[in-house]
Amino acid sequence: MQRGIVVAWREKKPLGGISCICRRWYQSEGGVYGYRSKVRKSFVVSEDVLSARNRHSNVYRWVEAYRSHGHNLAQVNPVDFTRKVQTFPELEFSRYGLSEMQEVETHGIISGLSGVMTIKDLENALKKIYCGTVGAEINHIGSEHKKEWLKENFERIRAKRLTKDERREIAELMIKSQSWDNFLATKFPTVKRYGGEGAESMLAFFRQILKSSVRDDIKHIVLGMPHRGKLNLLTIMLQTKPVKIFHKFKGNPEFPADAKAMCDIASHFHVAETLNVDGKEINFSMPHNPSHLEAVNPVSMGKTRSKQQSLRDGAFGEDDTKEFSSEALNLQLHGDAAFPGQGVNQECLFMTGTPHFDIGGTIHMIVNNQLGFTTPSDRGKSSQYCSDLAKSIDAPVFHVNVDDPEALTLITELAYEYQREFRSDVFIDLNCFRRWGHNELDDPTFTNPALYHIIHNRKSVPDKYTDYLVAENEMTQEEVNKIAKGHADFLTSELNQVNTYKPDSWYFRKQWSGMKQAGSEITVWDTGLDYSLLGYIGVKSVAYPENFAIHQHLEKTHVVGRIKKINDGRIDWATAEAMAFGSLMYQGHNVRLSGEDVGRGTFSHRHAMLVDQKTNEIHIPLNAMEGGLGGKLELANSLLSEEAVLGFEYGMAIDNPYNLIIWESQFGDFFNGAQIIFDTYICSGETKWMINNGLVVLLPHGYDGAASEHSSCRIERFLQMTDSSETQPDGDDINIQVINPTTPAQYFHALRRQIVRNFRKPLIVVSPKVLLRLSEAASVPDDFKPGTHFLPVLGDSSVNPSDVKKVILCSGKHYYNLRAERKNRDLKDVAIVRIESLCPFPVHELNSELDKYKNAKSFIWSQEEHRNMGAWSFVKPRFENLLARKIKYSGRYIAATPAVGVGSWHQQEAQYVVTDPFDAK
Repeated sequence: MQRGIVVAWREKKPLGGISCICRRWYQSEGGVYGYRSKVRKSFVVSEDVLSARNRHSNVYRWVEAYRSHGHNLAQVNPVDFTRKVQTFPELEFSRYGLSEMQEVETHGIISGLSGVMTIKDLENALKKIYCGTVGAEINHIGSEHKKEWLKENFERIRAKRLTKDERREIAELMIKSQSWDNFLATKFPTVKRYGGEGAESMLAFFRQILKSSVRDDIKHIVLGMPHRGKLNLLTIMLQTKPVKIFHKFKGNPEFPADAKAMCDIASHFHVAETLNVDGKEINFSMPHNPSHLEAVNPVSMGKTRSKQQSLRDGAFGEDDTKEFSSEALNLQLHGDAAFPGQGVNQECLFMTGTPHFDIGGTIHMIVNNQLGFTTPSDRGKSSQYCSDLAKSIDAPVFHVNVDDPEALTLITELAYEYQREFRSDVFIDLNCFRRWGHNELDDPTFTNPALYHIIHNRKSVPDKYTDYLVAENEMTQEEVNKIAKGHADFLTSELNQVNTYKPDSWYFRKQWSGMKQAGSEITVWDTGLDYSLLGYIGVKSVAYPENFAIHQHLEKTHVVGRIKKINDGRIDWATAEAMAFGSLMYQGHNVRLSGEDVGRGTFSHRHAMLVDQKTNEIHIPLNAMEGGLGGKLELANSLLSEEAVLGFEYGMAIDNPYNLIIWESQFGDFFNGAQIIFDTYICSGETKWMINNGLVVLLPHGYDGAASEHSSCRIERFLQMTDSSETQPDGDDINIQVINPTTPAQYFHALRRQIVRNFRKPLIVVSPKVLLRLSEAASVPDDFKPGTHFLPVLGDSSVNPSDVKKVILCSGKHYYNLRAERKNRDLKDVAIVRIESLCPFPVHELNSELDKYKNAKSFIWSQEEHRNMGAWSFVKPRFENLLARKIKYSGRYIAATPAVGVGSWHQQEAQYVVTDPFDAK
C-alpha cells in the first residue's frame, strides 16, 4: 500500500476510485477489544499568528533558532568541570539582519510576553527561557500541533513562580532525603544503599506528579524505577516504614517465617500503597526491579495496562471518548548510562504506541548522574545527550539542573500536561551527580578525579536550596535544622523498633485475595467440561458476520474444517486451544495472547482473528460469542521484540491472577532474546519477592529439518532454571512448570489449570509444530469431559504389560515417530511411555506406570535433541535416584549447535533417533 493512500484515508477522501479504510494495514477502525483507532485532534495555527510571523519573519527565524539550539547553552550541568565557553552563531541576532534597539511586536512570536520589545530585551528573555537551568528539545517533533503546544506552554511555564508554601514543601522533602542518607551513613556505614545524594530534587518530581494526578482523578500510578534513590522515595513519600529497611540492613528477611522465599536486597524492594494527597486517595505501585537496569520498564508498562483493563480504561471500555491513561498512569525512571545502553529501552519506546501495548504515554525521568559505574558520560554513548533515544518517537525532552528543584517542579507539571493532552511519552533529563561512587563503598576518584574534585568541594543539593530560601527570607536556618533533626529523631525511633519488628505478609491481598503460595504436594484439578459447551465454543470460534469477506482458503480449511472436526469428535491443537480460551471467557476470565503474528499463528494454524479480504477489517470470533460471563480475548500481535514484550506480559500477569496471559515465541529459540526477563522475573520472582504469576509461555519446538535456529527451544535451559530436586519428589511449589504435551486435550487442560487452581505458577509449554495438524495426535470428546485433567504421564495401552521387556520413555512429538517405528517392526515387547510434565517431575505417576512392567529389563530415554541438550541430564538423576532404576540414553550425539544445516545429515539423524532405542540393548 502506498503512503499516499494512507494519507487519503486520514482525510476521508477516495484516491483513484479506491476507498481505503486501513490505517495500520489491518486493524478494525471500528475497534477490537483492547484497541481503538485514535482520533486525530484538529489543529490550525491562527491567521493572526501566521500574519505576525510573516511580518516579522527574521525575528521569528531568530526565535526559532533559540527553540532549536538554546539547550546547547543552557546551564543544566551542576558539576561542569570542563568550563568550556560555548557560542552558537545561530543565536546571534545579527545573522538575521536584526539590531539591538530594533523594536518588535511579540504577539505570535513568543508566548508569555506581550507588547513591543527591543531585540536586546527579547534576547535577554530568550536566554532566560531557553538557556537557563532548563534546556528544551522540541523542534525534532514532526507534529505541528505538538510543537506549537510545547512552545506556548514551555514559554508560559518558565515565567511562572512557585508559592512560598510550595517551596517549603519541596525543601522539607529534600532535607528529609539528606537526613535519611546521613542517618544510614552513620548507622550502616558498610551497607550499599544507593542513596539519593546528588539527586534529591527527584522528590520534587514525585511531589508534583502526585498533586497533578489527584487533581485529575487518576486512580493508579505505576512506577518503574531502578535502585538510585529508591529507599529515599519509599520511606519519605511512599509510606514504607524505615524499620523495614533497617530490619533488612541488620541481615534479617523481609518476609514472615512461613513464606517460601529467599528474599532480595533492600534496593530491589517494591511498594503498593494507597496514598492520601491533598485529601484524595491514589494507588501507587512500584514493581520490584532486578539489578539488570531498565528491565523493570516493560514490567511497569504491562502492569499499567492491566490496571487499565480492570478499570475499563481506553479501548477496554465502551466509552469512545475515554483514552488510555485516563485513570492509570505510567512513570519510568532511568539511569543515564543504562537508558542509551540497554536495548530494552528502544523496544519499550517503539511499543508505546503499538496497538494492544498502548498505555497512553509514559512520563520518563532520567536520573542523569553523568557517570555510569566508572564510565564518564562521553564514553557511554555516541550522541550528545543520554536522552537522545527519546527523539526516535518524537518525544519532547527537557534538560533540568538538579540545583533548581523549582524549575523541575514546573517542568514536571508541563510534562504531565503534555502527556494528558496528547497521551504521548515525554522525557525529563535531570542533570545531577553521585556524591559517592557507584555505591557508598566505592571510591570514584580512581577514574574520575576532575569530576569528583568539583563534587567534593560543592554544597549538597538540599543545602544549596535551603540556603537560597533562607537568603530569600522564606525559611530560617533554625527551621531547616529543626526539620533535619525531627526526621533524624523519627529514624532513631524506627531503628529502636528493629528487634521487635515483624515482617508483614502483604501478598495475597486485594485482587490476589483467595490465592495462596503453592504447597509441597502435587494437586489435581478438574479442568474438564461438557462437550456440548465446548462444541458450541468451537463452532463460535470460526463464526463471522454475514457480510464479512473471508479468505476462500480459510473458509474451506479452517472454518468448514473445524466444524467437521468438532462434529466428528477429532479435535486438533488449534481447536482445543480455542475451546480452552472460550471456556475461560465463558466463565468470565479475560485471555490475552501476545507475540509476533499470534493472531494467525506462525504455522498458520490458529486464525483466532479473521481479516476481511476487501476492507482489511478484523473480526475476532470468540469475542462475538453469546452467553457466559463476558470474558474477552485480546490478540496482541507484537512488534519484533522479545525482552520488552515478555516483560510487558509478565507485568500484566503479576497484576491480575484471574486473567490468562500468554506469550508465544515465533519459534522456540527466540526466547533467548528475553533471557533477562526469564532469569530475573519469571524464574525467581516468587522466591525473591513473593510475587506470583501464572504467565504461560509457548515455545514451538521440534527437529523438523529447520536447522540450528528453529529446531530447539532449549528445554535443558528451562529445566536447569527450575528448583526441582534430584533426591526428593517435587511438589506444586516448584518455581516454574515445564510441560511437553503430546495431545490437544493435554494442552487444553494445562491452559485451564492455570486459572482453575488457587495458586499461580509460570508455565513453559514446549509447544509443537508438526502435531498441529497430525491426525494421530487428535483428541476425542471423552478427553475433555468433566472429571478429566492434565496427566503428567501418559502410559501405553497398546501392549500387554507382562510381555514388555523394554520401556522407552520420551517426551513430546518424538513419541509419534517412535510409535510408527514400533509398528513397522511389529514389536509387542516394547512399551513407550510419555512424560508430559517434565517439571514437576512426576515421580509417583511414573512409578505407578512402570510397576505395570514387571518383566522389563531395560529402560531407555529417547529424545530428538543432542545428549547435552533436551531433558536427558534432568531426567537421568531423578529417574535413577527416585525410581531406583537405571536408564540408558538414546538420541543425538553431543554438539555445540542445536541442529545440523544439511538436509541429508538431518535425514540420517532423524532416522537414527527413532531406530536406536529399539536396537539398543
